[in-house]
Amino acid sequence: MNGQQRKNIRPGVRVEIVLKKDQRSGKCTVGVVKDILTSSAFHSHGIKVRLEDGQIGRVQTVLSDEASAAEVA
Repeated sequence: MNGQQRKNIRPGVRVEIVLKKDQRSGKCTVGVVKDILTSSAFHSHGIKVRLEDGQIGRVQTVLSDEASAAEVA
């Protein structure tokens, strides 16, 4: 699911984000959303979030429940 819409993202959801330092390479980091930092309903580069481990970046993909379960297994 797309990370540009704020309505798709909520605390506790597993997402792929791009950290500021990885913007040029596009390298994604997977984590669980702790806080949503973007106040607008839409952002063209992705909604900015803080993960539970403290990393901050823009959401590229909201991972589905099936994807989360497959990664854990």
